[in-house]
Amino acid sequence: MQQIPEKGIPRPEVLERLKAFAGEDVNYHDNRIFSLVYYLGEEHTDFLKQAYGLYFSENALNPMAFRSLKRLEHEVVRMSASLLNGDERVTGVMTSGGTESCLLPVLAYRELARNRSRFRTVRRPEMIAPETIHVAWEKAAKYFGVKMVHAPVGPDCRVDVEAVRRLINRNTAMLVASAPSYPHGVIDPIESLGQLALEHELPFHVDSCLGGFLLPFVEKLGYKLPAFDFRVPGVSSISADLHKYGFGAKGASTVLYRNIDYLKHQFFIHADWPGGVFASPALLGTRPGGAIAAAWAALNAIGMDGYLDLARTIMDTTRRFREGIAAIPGLKILGEPAMSVFAYTSSDRELNIFAVGDRLDEKGWLVDRLQKPDALHCMITPRHAAIVDNYLVDLEKGVQAVRHNPGLAVSGNAAMYGMIAHVPFRALIKREVARMMHDLYGPECVMPPLSDGPGQKNPLAMQLLARLLNAFGRLKGNA
Repeated sequence: MQQIPEKGIPRPEVLERLKAFAGEDVNYHDNRIFSLVYYLGEEHTDFLKQAYGLYFSENALNPMAFRSLKRLEHEVVRMSASLLNGDERVTGVMTSGGTESCLLPVLAYRELARNRSRFRTVRRPEMIAPETIHVAWEKAAKYFGVKMVHAPVGPDCRVDVEAVRRLINRNTAMLVASAPSYPHGVIDPIESLGQLALEHELPFHVDSCLGGFLLPFVEKLGYKLPAFDFRVPGVSSISADLHKYGFGAKGASTVLYRNIDYLKHQFFIHADWPGGVFASPALLGTRPGGAIAAAWAALNAIGMDGYLDLARTIMDTTRRFREGIAAIPGLKILGEPAMSVFAYTSSDRELNIFAVGDRLDEKGWLVDRLQKPDALHCMITPRHAAIVDNYLVDLEKGVQAVRHNPGLAVSGNAAMYGMIAHVPFRALIKREVARMMHDLYGPECVMPPLSDGPGQKNPLAMQLLARLLNAFGRLKGNA
């Protein structure tokens, strides 16, 4: 459809069309997907829709016009701060999701640095982060003109604190670490990094978008976890997503600061606009009330006992996954995951983990691939409890199939992901992905064809592979 229809389509027909469009999407209801969706079932989803609908048209842009939304946001922030062991001075805002909650501290701490006398001659402030930090921080660095400085991680997948110490210089404006990291589910050494931050008078942000609403309950269950929240004196801010393990509606997250003296650097205020004095606490102007209301509703309806029960199910299910995977010869878990997010790879050089992923695809599982090192990724939710055994059976069969047929490593998705992960010309990959983005978001919206079903090649990966092969051909021809 390229134009608004001359005559409106009947509403029932519009809804039917929308349902039909969704038929092309991944089916998350069967619990065979391990990312993107945090689904507790239709009863909880219907409840969130009702809460969202009550504030469907309300706009948190003006807290004086919609005072109820400001109250809901304030209470969500206070509940989140309490959960993460913040005192009465901790403050913050709700955001549209984890990315905004990662962007905002970079903006705030850049502005804080500019207001410090020692930074007045610094042209480009720097932030130091583990090489495993979420890619949203790379986006923040680009958007706000801050140089990203990567610190290496050790064999345990946690950032090397001494490497961070050596990287700190007069341009350093902030430190960042993960609790836990998205790729491997490990918690960086927050206490040691917090001490570094105090020694150098640097703000230190903990990205707990994944773990903020799960790790506190994992700890309550008796799991031994290192301190990662406001109990660590050097931590100045934390991000935590409500639409992940808080089980709110998308998009809802929080960014919390130890006190208002940090948060104030995030505010945008303009006094000379003809439209009037404008003030905004976060990136968005219009802020949908529905997501705020649904987050507040989820926290209150589930309650501490409910979250503890969910955490128990999640961790029991994660244990079953991890023990089952580790029991399969040739597979190993990377690092020591702290919660329900983990990655596993091949401990046998002859066993191609991407080829194993292809075998899972064929069985209808939607499996994410990682690189550096090559691995398969899992993010466990309560509903995965019902499918653990099926997954492990298919995984073991997949491992056996790849062992018996090594040629599978150079065919299908395995060949694509292997090439994309290991091609040395990273700038070339970036350029070709940029061209794909141009096609997807240009006026023609050129979409690659859908795969035909389970086990078929990823259409976007296929398109990227074709572009890379063509680019390599051009390079070879020009050599």
